[in-house]
Amino acid sequence: MTTFDANGITLERVREYVWEIPQEGDMRVPARVLASEALLEEIKEDKSLEQIKNTTHLPGITNHAICMPDTHQGYGFPVGGVGALDAENGCISPGAVGYDINCGVRMMRTNLTYDEVQGHEEELVDSLFANIPSGLGGGGIVEAGVDAIDEILARGVDWALENGHAVEDDLLHCEDEGMREGADPEKVSQKAKDRGKNQIGSLGSGNHFLEVQRVTDVFDSGVGEAYGLEEDQIVVLIHCGSRGLGHQTCNDYLRKIEQQHKGLLDQLPDKELAAAPAGSQLAEDYYGAMNAAINFAWVNRQLIMHRTRQVFERVFDRSWESMEMELLYDVAHNIAKKETHVVNDDGDERELYVHRKGATRAFPAGHPEVPKTYRDVGQPVIIPGSMGAGSYVLRGGENSMELTFGSTAHGAGRLMSRTQAKNEFWGGDVQQDLEDQQAIYVKAQSGATIAEEAPGVYKDVDEVVRVSDELGIGDKVARTFPVCNIKG
Repeated sequence: MTTFDANGITLERVREYVWEIPQEGDMRVPARVLASEALLEEIKEDKSLEQIKNTTHLPGITNHAICMPDTHQGYGFPVGGVGALDAENGCISPGAVGYDINCGVRMMRTNLTYDEVQGHEEELVDSLFANIPSGLGGGGIVEAGVDAIDEILARGVDWALENGHAVEDDLLHCEDEGMREGADPEKVSQKAKDRGKNQIGSLGSGNHFLEVQRVTDVFDSGVGEAYGLEEDQIVVLIHCGSRGLGHQTCNDYLRKIEQQHKGLLDQLPDKELAAAPAGSQLAEDYYGAMNAAINFAWVNRQLIMHRTRQVFERVFDRSWESMEMELLYDVAHNIAKKETHVVNDDGDERELYVHRKGATRAFPAGHPEVPKTYRDVGQPVIIPGSMGAGSYVLRGGENSMELTFGSTAHGAGRLMSRTQAKNEFWGGDVQQDLEDQQAIYVKAQSGATIAEEAPGVYKDVDEVVRVSDELGIGDKVARTFPVCNIKG
């Protein structure tokens, strides 16, 4: 097959798993979709392809707009989308980052085996659910005053270290060591700070979760050893973001763009792609506020991880240090970062705002921004599946810089909306089936949440990861499988 028709949009096959929507009309660059034909059949069912085509109208977009294999429809910019916009002559788009700034994942490894956890699953899931705040609204592990919230926004995980919620090693195994430079707490509104101050250390709702998993497969023993992973090992995966603070920050700047840059907005085919021109005061303000929200999200995940250590101590009656509960890595997947990339065949480098919305940074071995611990093997990439399927640990692939501005997928990707999921699944049945058929213990604030996140709601994570691996943008290292899961 050399072309693929998707409801009036024709994609041309560039090479295996690489499809292109050719540049036409007001498109500034082509759009590319990285997918198998099976995944394309699912992607074409929503507005993802129309949305990625719309993103090619953004000023300063470079090379091509890209959809990852897990792509699905989002707000303006598709989830699973990557767009690199010139940092001098382009723009920065809050819509292309998303409302949950620095939604991301972290994995903590342990020296426990699955055999040691069996028989403790119900106690563990109950204790995690009781001790880690989740759900809509307020409630966190700590509540910050005015000075503390500004410190968190400015310093990230360094604040958690100073206040006894982290150890030095945690910072060394986090993207950017848990602190984005250029964060400006003054550019975050008081309303956003008020929404976030009592949510620090909370999962929130929707698809956010904490999952205890066992390693079922190690595909690359050398990299697996470098990451500290082996078969039958217990690990913990945490997925959440910047809560109400990030949501309010995105909303604040979308409204400001509507007021101050209506001319640019009117040029775009979708108002949800609202962007501020590079070099404008609003672009600088948003970048400072976004970096501050990124720091908030890292602290949020750090506090959840530290509380998880305490829960394991009580359940297994030993110290977390003796269980070697150490951070493997934390990586963001809703973010815009200033990065330098080669932008043409002549080898010219340019500073770009690389927008990754539902996409994970995947830098290869040798890249200077990969933590020293992993620089020889490549950056860890964590790809969650559904709560009834496996998740994956990858490493940044050698082809990622050339094909995707150093990016890969961020998860399985949704197949159906939350409304449709609640119509098709009953939470109690899903919960019981997972326990009876797969020995997976799930606890959530409501049955509706479980229905919304039922395994059948998601694409096949094995296929998403296979395409990433075949393309060389994210190489398979290990696969994990759920033991127990808590949700908001």
